[in-house]
Amino acid sequence: MYYRRKILLSLLQVFDNQLDKISLQKLLFLLAQQQEEKSFYFVPYKLGCFSFQANADLNTLTKYNIVEATEKSWLKADKIDYLSELKAMDKSVLLNVQKLYSKLSKDDLIALTYREFPYYAINSVIAQNILTVPELTKIKEQKPSSKVNCLFTIGYEGVSLEQYINKLIVNDVKVLCDVRKNPLSMKYGFSKSQLQNACVGVGIEYFHFPEVGISSDKRQELNNQADYELLFSEYRASTLLNETNKQKEILNLLNVKKRIALTCFEANIDQCHRKHLAESLTHFAEFKAELKHI
Repeated sequence: MYYRRKILLSLLQVFDNQLDKISLQKLLFLLAQQQEEKSFYFVPYKLGCFSFQANADLNTLTKYNIVEATEKSWLKADKIDYLSELKAMDKSVLLNVQKLYSKLSKDDLIALTYREFPYYAINSVIAQNILTVPELTKIKEQKPSSKVNCLFTIGYEGVSLEQYINKLIVNDVKVLCDVRKNPLSMKYGFSKSQLQNACVGVGIEYFHFPEVGISSDKRQELNNQADYELLFSEYRASTLLNETNKQKEILNLLNVKKRIALTCFEANIDQCHRKHLAESLTHFAEFKAELKHI
C-alpha cells in the first residue's frame, strides 16, 4: 500500500474511523502544513483546500473494502492499526492534528483554513457566507491577476496534479492548451478528462490540440539531445509547416484570453516540442505577448 494512503487511513482512525468529506480534506490539509515532506498537495477549490489525489486514493480504497463512502462521509472499514505503521514524525504530527482540531465542526474547520490560508479560499463559493468583509478582502488580495499578455509553456513531469495546477493559478493562466498528440498518462491527473476537470474546477479553460503534437512512435529512440534535435527539426518542417490553421486557433485564444499555457509532459523545455510550437507562434504577425517557460 502507498504510504500516503496509510496517512489517510490513520487520519480516519484517530477520528473514530469516520469523517465527513469536507472535514477530512481540511484536516488533511492542516496535517500537510506540519509535515516536512508533504504527503498531499492541495489546490484552491470550490470549498477551499482540496486534494484531487487524496480523493482518488479514498475512492480506490473503497474498491478494496478498506474504506466505505456515503454521500457525505468516509468511513474506515477494516480493523488494521495504520497509525502504528507511520514514521515517528508523521505519527506525531497526526496526533497533534487530532489534539488541536478534534472539537472543531466542519464549518469551524472551513473558516479556520480560510482565515489562516487565504490563498486556498480564492475560488470558494461559500466564503462570503462565513467571513467578514476584511477577511474577504484578504482573500481577494491573494488572487493572482496580471494585465500582461503572456504565452506560457509548462510540463508536468515530476510534479503532482495539485502542484501543477497551482503553478497555473499563480501565473494567472486563463486557458490551458494541451498539445499532446495522445492525452493519456500513467501519472494520476494528467489524462485528458482528469486534467480538464481539474482545470475547470479552478476556473481555467482547457482545450486539446492533438494536431500539433508528436506521435509516441517517433519518441521511442531519444537517447541524447542530438536525437531530440533531429526529431524537432522534422517537427518544424512537417507538423508546424502544415498546421498553420491550428496555430492560428491557439494564437486567437491568446489574443482573446491574454494568458494561456501550452502543456506537454517533459520538464526539460529543450526536450519538448512545446518549445518549438511556442517559438513558431511568436513569428506570426498577430503575436503580441511575452513568452515564458514555467
